[in-house]
Amino acid sequence: MSDARTTVAVHGATGYAARELLTILARHPGAEVTALTTRRDDAPHVADVHPSLRGRLDLHCENLSPQQLAERAEIVFLCTPHGASMAVVPALLDAGAKVVDLSADYRLNDPAVYAEWYKLDHVDAARLPETVYGLPELLRTQIPGARLVANPGCYTSTTILALAPLLAGGYIEPTGIIVDAKSGTSGAGRNPKLGTLFCEVNENLAAYAVGDHRHQPEIEQVLSDVAQKPVDVLFTPHLVPMDRGILATIYATPAEPLTAEAAREALSMFYANSPFVRVLDGLPGTKATVGTNFCDLTVRVAKGKVVVLAALDNLVKGAAGVAVQNFNLITGRPEITGFPEVGG
Repeated sequence: MSDARTTVAVHGATGYAARELLTILARHPGAEVTALTTRRDDAPHVADVHPSLRGRLDLHCENLSPQQLAERAEIVFLCTPHGASMAVVPALLDAGAKVVDLSADYRLNDPAVYAEWYKLDHVDAARLPETVYGLPELLRTQIPGARLVANPGCYTSTTILALAPLLAGGYIEPTGIIVDAKSGTSGAGRNPKLGTLFCEVNENLAAYAVGDHRHQPEIEQVLSDVAQKPVDVLFTPHLVPMDRGILATIYATPAEPLTAEAAREALSMFYANSPFVRVLDGLPGTKATVGTNFCDLTVRVAKGKVVVLAALDNLVKGAAGVAVQNFNLITGRPEITGFPEVGG
C-alpha cells in the first residue's frame, strides 16, 4: 500500500454510527473524507449536525447521487437503514467505488430469510453470494480487495465473538444457546421514537423483540458456518437507560467436561492475532469499552452451564470501528491503522 490517502465518503452521515465513523476517519492517516450525504436539501455543515466534529472536518452534508459519490470517493461507507443500501449499492459498484455497508441489507445469504425478517424483498439478491461478511476476527483473509463488505450488527458482533471459539473447537453444544443481551439507547438510532424518549427509557429496563429480533438469523447464520453444523440461539435483547454499550450474558451446554480456565484459554488462542479482542480473567463491563474498538470477553462454568460474558461499544466495535477495520483490510493497511490505543 502506498502512502497516498484513500478518498472516502459517508452516505447517510447524520446518525450516531456515522458520527463515530467520522471521528475515527478524521484522525486516520490513510483516509481523506471527501463527501458526506443527507436526504436534506439545505446542505448543513457537518459541525452543525455533529458538534463534536467542529474544527476537525470542514464539509457540508449534501444530497448526492451514487454516481456523484463514486466520482468523489474510492470507498463509500453506507450508514443507511435497511432497504436504503441495496437501492444504491449497484450504482456505486458499477461506477467503480468499493462499499462498506453498515446496514443489514447484505448480511444474510438467503434473500428469503431477509424478506422474512426485514419485511422487504431484496432488490439486489444476485449480489449476496459475492458479499463478504465484515467481521475481521473470523474472515480476515477474505476482506482484502473485496468490493462489497457487509458490516455486522452490534448485537451480532458481541454474540459471535463470544461464541465462535467455543463452537469452532467443539467445546459447547450448538443448540439450546441462550443470549441475554442489554444495549444502550443509541443502538436504536438517532431518529426519535416513542420507546427511546428520555421519559420512556429513564429509570427503566425492558426487554423487546423477544424471539423475533432481526439480528437472530444473522447470529445463527455466521455461527453455523463457524461450527460447520446448524446453530440454534434464543436471543433476547433489553434496552438499558444509558447512551451506549452492550453486555451479553450467554448460556450454553458444554459438549464435554470443561473448566472456565480451559474455556478462557480457548478464547485467548483463537484471538491471539486479533488486537481488538481482550480475554479477561475478571468480569467485563460496558464502561471499560466505551469509546473504544475493544470487545472484552470472559467465561465462567456454573451448574453445568458455560457462561460467556461479552462487552463492547455498540457504536464503535459494534459499527464504526469494525467498519474502519474493514476499510484498512480492503486497502491493504494494517488492521490497527487509525486506532492509536493499539498502536495504529
